[in-house]
This record gives sequence, structure tokens and C-alpha cells, in this order.
Amino acid sequence: MKSLLACLGLMIAGIATALFIGFHDHTGNKEIVYDDDQEGLQDQIIFTFSHVVAENTPKGLAANKFADLVNEKSGGKIKIEVFPNGSLYSDIEEIEALQNGDVQFIAPSTSKLGMLSPEWGVLDLPYAFTDYNAVKKGLNGSIGTQLFDSLKKNQLKGLAYWTNGFKQITTNQGPVKTPGDLKGQDLRIMQSDVIEDQFKLLGATPHQESFNSTFQLLENNIVDGEENTISNIYSKKFYNVQDYLTISSHGYLGYAVMTDEHFWKAQTPETRRILTEAMKETTEWNETYAEQMNKEQLEEIKKNSTIHIYELSDKEKKEWMKRLDPVYRQYEPIFGRKLIQELLELRKDS
Repeated sequence: MKSLLACLGLMIAGIATALFIGFHDHTGNKEIVYDDDQEGLQDQIIFTFSHVVAENTPKGLAANKFADLVNEKSGGKIKIEVFPNGSLYSDIEEIEALQNGDVQFIAPSTSKLGMLSPEWGVLDLPYAFTDYNAVKKGLNGSIGTQLFDSLKKNQLKGLAYWTNGFKQITTNQGPVKTPGDLKGQDLRIMQSDVIEDQFKLLGATPHQESFNSTFQLLENNIVDGEENTISNIYSKKFYNVQDYLTISSHGYLGYAVMTDEHFWKAQTPETRRILTEAMKETTEWNETYAEQMNKEQLEEIKKNSTIHIYELSDKEKKEWMKRLDPVYRQYEPIFGRKLIQELLELRKDS
């Protein structure tokens, strides 16, 4: 019996030794075998980009382009996972999510950033920019620099400005040709006191609601209309639940691509280089493509819907500007005379 137990002991010891030798080298280092896919996953860094609009919009397409460029420039080592349509966070929640480290990149409309620094409201002033050249000159110059600097106190870093385009007016109570035509109408607007005050000046009742609630508000006749860019009106099919569209180009809609300062500083110089290069290329593409997309999608709306479209003449736009100019005087003490004057100078040059 003892000899049998001894033999079993030797066999177990031999198996254990064989297993040890099979999985370890003589230096004691583990020899773990990976296939190619496992090795790629082991080395890959994943960042999250959250936004609230559809993928077939200037911001949605830019976010996807940024992700593709980062993947390409990093050789697949850095992946940007893009979550569109508010699938992770609403436009009201995403700034807090960034600050909490739940996402790494967001691109909120500049209107949302007034909750962080009041200066951002300057971009919501009526006819702040009158064409795409003015947008580019203003945001790539001292105006854009001052606004990004204001984020530092919240430990946030501005990476780029992405353009959507100019806002137009849709309503079921139309047509809207003069500023007085909005009197008595309920309108969904973004979260911006500046926008609210300009519509109140015109006698309308503005409602600050999230972007993703807009279609339902219109469909259920909770509001009469809204203001938005053509790309948003088209992608969200607002034209299906509205009877009138006025091409007023009365306001600018753009986005500030942002990250958390602590997150940014924690990255290696190489990672920051890749992200910076990809963002620069994406922004240059966006500046050209946004204008083209809005023009093309307006033509699609004309072809595929029965909505009545009216375009303000240059003379009529000047009438709207004159009617809305008191908002500039109202907010000058808040934004500062310098910012206001810079915008007005850009208007003169357009």
C-alpha cells in the first residue's frame, strides 16, 4: 500500500513539474500566448465622445471623422467610441459627465456654455455673425481665444470650434416675414437667456428645452415652432411637423469641442500629438463641409416636403437686425464692450 501511495505521489509531482515547466521559462517569467486580436485589444486605448445630434449632421460627421483620423494616425492603438443622438447623455447632462470623467470628449453647442461663463452668450446675440467668413475670422481670432480661456477656471480645455451653420425659423403659425409675425407664438429654444430675451423682445414665448425633446414638442403642438439650422431641421425631420420655414439666418449655431484638463495632461505627449493633429484636420474639413451640407439639405427639404419656405431679403434682414439691436445694449455690461464691438466690426466687414 505504501509503495502504491509513493508511486502516486511521484506521478503527481511529475505532472506538476511538467505543468510548471510548460508555462514558465527558466527565469520565472510567464509565457502567455496571445492571438493577434487579443494583442491588439491589450494595447488599445479607448476614449468616449458623446454628442446629441444625428450622425448625418456637421457635428455628427465631424465626430466620426475625428475618430477615423485618430485610429489612422495611431495605427489602431487609440480608439474613439462615438455615441450620437444623446444615447449616453442629454445636452444638459454632458458637461457634468465630462467633469466626472464619464466621457473624454463632448461638443456642446456654445449656447450651453453660458452656464460656465456668461461671455459665451455673446455668440447667441442675433446676427452675431452674418456669413461663414465672419464665423471663421471671429472664432479663430481673439473672440474664440477669450472664450476658451474662460473655461480654465472649470478645469476644462477647449480643443476646437465646429460649425453647424445659421439658424432658421420653423412654425405652424406663419408665414414669418417680419419680426412682428412671431408675436404670441410659443417657440422651443436652446438653454440660453440671450436667445430667450431676443424672442421675448419680439413678443414670442420661448421655452428652453433639450434638443432631443424638440420633435415631440412640435408633434404634440406643445410649441408652435422652433429655431434651428437646416441640417438639424432635415436630420430630425422637423419639416414633417411644421408648415412654414423662414430662411432668416438670424443666429449662429456652433459647437465647442472640449475635454477635461486633468485628462488631457495625463496623456503622453504622443497621444496628445495624435489627438491634436486629428482635431485640426477635422476642424478644417468641418469649416468647408458644414456650409455645403446645409445648402444641399435645404434643396432636399424643398424636393421632399410640402413646407412653405420664405427667404428674407437683405433689406428685410436689416429690419430684423434693427428690431433686435436692443439685445446688444442689454448684454453689453455682462459680455463687455470689447467683445460686443468685435462682433459689430465683423458685421461691418461682411
